[in-house]
Amino acid sequence: LSQAFSWLSKSASFSSGFSSQPRADRVATENLSYHPNPLLAIALVILHGVMNLIRLFADVIHLFGIAALLYKIYKSKNCAGISLKTQVMFLAVFLTRYLDLFVYFVSLYNTTMKLLFISLTGATVYLIAIRHSSTYSKEFDTFPAWALGVLSFVLALIFHEHFNIREVLWAFSEFLEAGAILPQLWMLQRQRNTQNLTVYYILFMGVYRALYIVNWVYRFIFFHHVDWISWVAGLVQTALYGDFFLLLLQVVSVNMNQKLYH
Repeated sequence: LSQAFSWLSKSASFSSGFSSQPRADRVATENLSYHPNPLLAIALVILHGVMNLIRLFADVIHLFGIAALLYKIYKSKNCAGISLKTQVMFLAVFLTRYLDLFVYFVSLYNTTMKLLFISLTGATVYLIAIRHSSTYSKEFDTFPAWALGVLSFVLALIFHEHFNIREVLWAFSEFLEAGAILPQLWMLQRQRNTQNLTVYYILFMGVYRALYIVNWVYRFIFFHHVDWISWVAGLVQTALYGDFFLLLLQVVSVNMNQKLYH
């Protein structure tokens, strides 16, 4: 039975390599094996594995959304309808959040995913700003992104776990990510010409964040893990995506009714 617990713990912690606290997750999983009720202990360890798989799925969805957008621009040689400001802010999010790449090695999965997020988003910024800049709808990409950057940095200086460069920049990345999609939403509203892939990209980003919230709730209930910065920023970000899709559903409903009566 102890060998089974050990195997389940290792399996459950596989996807935790991309989390901010992989060691804490591993220790928490191992502690489950000491529950006085063996059957309940097995169920809890399996549940932990499922929740880590959900987090892994969220990371894959996030990565797929970025890769699909990049492929669309590369294939069509057109970046109309895509906000450069949103992509620049996401690039800033990844660069400031993943400074630990230069500090310690967590796992091959952890390092690979972080490098992919940085490189794919950097490539997207390059295609929009330089390679296909003639197709970029700059006149619609007018949201004051600088204000989000300043606000995020001020919040990071006030709310952080430890006052050092890496922790402040990590907090900055969390606050900035919460509003990074706003220029894209602003652009879609002004342009009023929603492309399918752009909508799917926003959908992928929203699902990724929603799945992470599910994982946060689980970690709080079972392991009393608290991360107010990520929680608040994540809820704000999810609310923005939710508001967008509510408006999108209203538009689709109106269009369907119009077709129905004509």
